[in-house]
Amino acid sequence: MRKFDHIGGFVVVITLICLTACTDRQRLDRVLSDAELVVVTRNAPTTYYEGRDGETGFEYDLTQAFAEHLGVKPRYIVKDTASEVLALLETGEADIAAAGLTHTEGRDQYFLFGTTYQVVTQQVVCRRGGKRPDKLEDLDGIELIVPADTSYVERLNYLKRYYPFLSWRVEEQMNTEALLEEVWRIRIDCTIADSNIVAINRRYYPELSVRFDISDPEILAWVLPKNAEGLQSAVSDWFEDIEDDGTLQQLLDKYYGFIEVFDYVDIRAFKRRIRSRLPKYKPYFKQAAKHYDLDWQLLAAMSYQESHWNPRAKSPTGVRGIMMLTLTTAKEMKIQSRLNAEQSIWGGARYLRRMARRLPDTITEPDRSYMALAAYNVGFGHLMDARQLAARLNKNPDNWTDLAEVLPLLARKQYYKSLKHGYARGYEPVTYVQRIRDYQDILEKELQKKKPKKR
Repeated sequence: MRKFDHIGGFVVVITLICLTACTDRQRLDRVLSDAELVVVTRNAPTTYYEGRDGETGFEYDLTQAFAEHLGVKPRYIVKDTASEVLALLETGEADIAAAGLTHTEGRDQYFLFGTTYQVVTQQVVCRRGGKRPDKLEDLDGIELIVPADTSYVERLNYLKRYYPFLSWRVEEQMNTEALLEEVWRIRIDCTIADSNIVAINRRYYPELSVRFDISDPEILAWVLPKNAEGLQSAVSDWFEDIEDDGTLQQLLDKYYGFIEVFDYVDIRAFKRRIRSRLPKYKPYFKQAAKHYDLDWQLLAAMSYQESHWNPRAKSPTGVRGIMMLTLTTAKEMKIQSRLNAEQSIWGGARYLRRMARRLPDTITEPDRSYMALAAYNVGFGHLMDARQLAARLNKNPDNWTDLAEVLPLLARKQYYKSLKHGYARGYEPVTYVQRIRDYQDILEKELQKKKPKKR
């Protein structure tokens, strides 16, 4: 009898192992056989959203690339909160959660995690002119609200062991971005958010103020169902590949590379001028951009970087007007008066288009536009020098991320002495492009706010 029980128990164990392995294989096999990867994500600037040309976002681009690698089509389920996202993994309705989620010990009990792709810290965020806590002790008596089922709650529960006075309210319906807006609207005192979410949202809500960090650096990763070891392995192998070939860094640069040190005064002034100055010049930007096949918002952002939309702007070096044209460039573009806003905008658009057309056909968008902007700023010759140097350093001269690393080297003698056009302040065009991208992003979001909602 004991022998029978022993054999029976052995069979049960083997059966359980087989079932687990089969379930694991079935998930990856199902994805491949159905040619469909079910991705659950959040609708947010750091993850997935609808842009001018359709779906976009850091997590969207990543999952598109992974699905293409597997040879399948991604299907997206969009949820608002972390708890809703994780619930779909628990029920097995989704294969992957790509939603900017933190890898925590608490979540390890229920889910598997992919490879780390970003490092963030949790930050206490309040509003300028409101509560000003500088350390955990200062949170006593402050209304602190955080989203439910997030790493923030997990962290606060840990901290409460050492700071018993800590109190907070969990919000079941609002996500991190919504609570940041609530802080901005002075409806609540403070919230907690990951640093990458704060970095992007402060551009839309410039009065948000980061008070202090409440965590050490933490990692973001995709989350998978507990039994999906095979799919987890496929994810890990793929992430290793895109780290090695630079794809991951390019995506990080696309969505975060242009976020420089936050300038509250500048951003606030820019948003004010979108309302007060832009309407007067918007028709010129649109007409010129359409004629020269440019993005009018990019052209407008470029003009703001040049002159803050001041048609009578003048620099010590002699460039003038709303597009800050040199006298030579104005003559080449057949501009009679650089102080005439319409003429200046058309001249600037024509010159930017000329830069873009002179670039090799191997350069695709958006890299083509970024390089044209850099050429507008530093000169086409220096840009071509940087491309030559990039190839010499085994970097991709057709990729803006790589070129942005190389351009600053034009100020170093060991590099520029062997280049045709010599020395250049190569960091300036990198900063120039960064700021224009930032302005363009804010401009797009501000204009979207003004659009009437569909009923």
